[in-house]
Amino acid sequence: MNSIHEPQLAWLIWSLILVAVWFFVYVLLKNKDSKRKMIIVSLWTSLFGITEPIFVPEYWNPPSLFDLAHQTGFDIESFIFSFAIGGIVVVIYERIFHRQHKQMTPHEQHLARHQYHLISLLSAPATFLILLVASPLNPIYSAIIAMTVGGFATWYCRPDLKKKMLMSATLFLGIYFVYFITLIALYPGYVEQVWNLSAISGILILGVPAEELLFAFSFGFIWSSIYEHITWTKV
Repeated sequence: MNSIHEPQLAWLIWSLILVAVWFFVYVLLKNKDSKRKMIIVSLWTSLFGITEPIFVPEYWNPPSLFDLAHQTGFDIESFIFSFAIGGIVVVIYERIFHRQHKQMTPHEQHLARHQYHLISLLSAPATFLILLVASPLNPIYSAIIAMTVGGFATWYCRPDLKKKMLMSATLFLGIYFVYFITLIALYPGYVEQVWNLSAISGILILGVPAEELLFAFSFGFIWSSIYEHITWTKV
């Protein structure tokens, strides 16, 4: 019988820890609309799990359930992980600072800068695809750049969300850093074994790859505003 400390289960255990954080945040939410938003965004974000073959093995190559990552590039854990981070990022700001939402008026929706609404929403995936196809960058850098570009595009289109975006990015960075430390504590040497450090900067901050922290900040920066941006609501 496998021990939870065997590296084959590390990615699963680590993903489930993040789900526990997700559940803790969900329980603390007092507003039913916030809970509904958290679930909806999490379900949509879980679909990012299909992008895992882009990053395996160029960025990392984790042991996974049924050895799926090594055999196919896909794995079940990526869907769990994506589900959890999507929901946490989208509500953490309003949970801590007790903010609520309201619908934007038709007049606000037709302000000049909102004519770039669709372009803003598409800027991140378009940038990622262009960099992925046309540049030699490791996919993790393409993702970080794309999310940063998409975040600033959102900032231009929806400047009312900039405070939430910055605070959410900072909060999620802190949460993710502490969360990553749990992986290092449970599985010493796992980062060096699984991450393709020779293909990236190789910089470790208390054992955490710098790229993971850049990912966390850029993801929090763009994804914290996605629900409001799509549904024309404001904080």
